[in-house]
Amino acid sequence: MTIVPLRRLTVVGLSADKQDLLDGLQQLGCLHLIPFEEPSGDDQPFVSRRPIEDARKALRYLGDVRRRRHQTRVDAAFDFDRLIAAALANRRAKRQAQDRLLALEARLRLLEPWGDFVLPALQELGGQRLWFYRVPHARAKAFQQALARLDTPWQQLYESPRHIYVVLIAPEEPDPAALPVARSRLGSESPATVRRELDLARSALEEVEAEHEALSRWIFLLSRNLARAEDAQARAEAQTMTRDDHGLVQLQGWIPARDLPRLEAFAAVRGLAWLAEIPDPGDAPPTLLENPPVLSGGQDLVTFYETPAYRDWDPSALVFFSFAVFFAMILADAGYALVLGVVVGLLWKGMGRTPGGRHFRVQAVTGLAFALIYGVLAGSYFGVEPAAASPLAALKLLDLNDFDAMMKLALVVGGLHLLLANGIVAVRATGVAGRARPLGWMAVILGGFVLYLGAASPGARHLGLGLAVGGLLTVLLLSSERRIARPADLLLRLVDGLGALTDISKLFGDVMSYLRLFALGLASASLAVTFNQLASQVVESGVVLAVPIALLILILGHGINLLLAVISGFVHGLRLNFIEFFNWGLSGEGIPFKPFLKKEPVS
Repeated sequence: MTIVPLRRLTVVGLSADKQDLLDGLQQLGCLHLIPFEEPSGDDQPFVSRRPIEDARKALRYLGDVRRRRHQTRVDAAFDFDRLIAAALANRRAKRQAQDRLLALEARLRLLEPWGDFVLPALQELGGQRLWFYRVPHARAKAFQQALARLDTPWQQLYESPRHIYVVLIAPEEPDPAALPVARSRLGSESPATVRRELDLARSALEEVEAEHEALSRWIFLLSRNLARAEDAQARAEAQTMTRDDHGLVQLQGWIPARDLPRLEAFAAVRGLAWLAEIPDPGDAPPTLLENPPVLSGGQDLVTFYETPAYRDWDPSALVFFSFAVFFAMILADAGYALVLGVVVGLLWKGMGRTPGGRHFRVQAVTGLAFALIYGVLAGSYFGVEPAAASPLAALKLLDLNDFDAMMKLALVVGGLHLLLANGIVAVRATGVAGRARPLGWMAVILGGFVLYLGAASPGARHLGLGLAVGGLLTVLLLSSERRIARPADLLLRLVDGLGALTDISKLFGDVMSYLRLFALGLASASLAVTFNQLASQVVESGVVLAVPIALLILILGHGINLLLAVISGFVHGLRLNFIEFFNWGLSGEGIPFKPFLKKEPVS
């Protein structure tokens, strides 16, 4: 739960050994490279990443196949570039074939109501043309009256439950303003012609899919060679960050302080000179977060939105648990938590195949454990409350329908969340101004909650008012970092304090934003109860198949409600961390640490 300390590293070696140096650093895998000097103008080197991007697209496409062929593991017939070109060409051909198939199917659906017709040649109609109209029943009478006024021959070809299909015979298109519906543009091809083209399109798509399946036998070799290509691409980019001068090559980067012994051993073997320096105040090192595996899910959530600055702090652990609490309050049902627990159990092995999946499943188990506890305390099991004589009834401590109490709970949770953010900032800050502002806002939050929760007590009102006023005065008078060198600086400090006080509106809005926990939890519980009532009413009505219909209502209703609750839990659970909490707890965004790392295992 920390940001790993880094050192600015400078490595100097012989230019003749540059490739060996880069390959060795890549195998070492602990250096975040930075340009030795910023190139400018036409001298700026450029290394295209297009080949790697194309290879990744090809690999994703080949992996998305209905039936994967036996994997070829011999390099003799493998051509990396040719396979990428073939895979991407097949992808384009498949998209074109699918688009044409969909277009022909849509055209055939448009033509079929008119019958299996073939349009005659224009010279065979004696100067007349056929004009087709699809007329809604509601406008059929007005359409016929308009045709009578135009004195145009017409024939109804087909009638559907919603439309009648009419063809007119006239040398020119009837005036569109004289008819209540627009003309249907069918084109010149007959339904039989479209069916033949549709058969050809299906055959073409099958051929493309067969080629797609045949190409899938190269997935293993493409994956292995993609790692090699990415390593080569990374080395090519690294070469643009070096500086060659009088037979020496110089390279810079950031390295974790704990890896300096490895770097020292590496340099000793290759005869390199190196220098590791503590970052200067003006430097902007990248950020390398380090968390135990059990809390890495929180780190993934944090870096999904932004990376904290190097000199800030790592909020991964707090986000890990606060997200679990928020998700539980939004789900608000023990039955739903158990269902999701079963789903996670079924997917457990599959999620363990990647580091991200392993992190996510720990986060999921934690969130569902909190959701189960909260659902038991709320006494909600698929929207059903436990019977009064049940042991579960004794565990019910929350009433989701008690709006006043639940609103207070949501606001208290939000206040504690923001108090924690400001408290961490105050502990980490240096100087009076750095500590005064977060401490002042903490006093304002505490004062507001004392006034809100203890409004009936005169002592609480006095305490709350004192805390709020004291906090505002602290922000006003002590939050400016301006030094007092002349009398005018006092006025400028006051102006700075007034500017800082404008955050009161943001603080109020952020605290009130936590009411979404109450609103979404209530909505989820209310929908569950509603679907239960609908199913009960169907059973009591005595209609035919009442029980199957009621079961269908329960399954579909609770399924939709569960899906909405999960989406809301993720979106709003993350939002309260990323927006409200980060705004008060983090000072800025950093650069993620990207190690110069060899992806292909060293053989």
